Amino acid sequence: MEKSLVLVKPDGVQRGLIGEVIARFERRGLRLIGAKFLQVSKELAEQHYAEHKGKAFYDGLISYITSAPVMAMVWEGPNAVAAIRQTVGSTKPAEAAPGTIRHDFALEVGRNLIHASDKPETGEREAALWFKAEELVAWSRAVDAWIFEQ
Repeated sequence: MEKSLVLVKPDGVQRGLIGEVIARFERRGLRLIGAKFLQVSKELAEQHYAEHKGKAFYDGLISYITSAPVMAMVWEGPNAVAAIRQTVGSTKPAEAAPGTIRHDFALEVGRNLIHASDKPETGEREAALWFKAEELVAWSRAVDAWIFEQ
């Protein structure tokens, strides 16, 4: 099973969209294995966005992600990263497919509501950065057999 970190960023939290995001991933068939609501520290933000250090937009990313609370979650499922990114939509809301979270609720890149891991290895790394191993719950649902082929 793949894992992906999903963050409902400060704009999504302030707009009351946490439940909408969770509902879409649950309806998609993904399984939530970790969740916490937190104020992001500068240190965590810098670790999360380390690959962008030195880029013109880096300071803005750090400032924004630490400006208000976020809802951090880890979701799992077969091909979870691709399924989540498809559900979230393009980074640029104006280019996001109709029915995606960003298409339905966002207008600008700097307020695109949500972060989702871009590759399976990134999902593993980001999940480990945001969650301790004991904060992730291994569990199964009665409905899993009707969603997952294995």
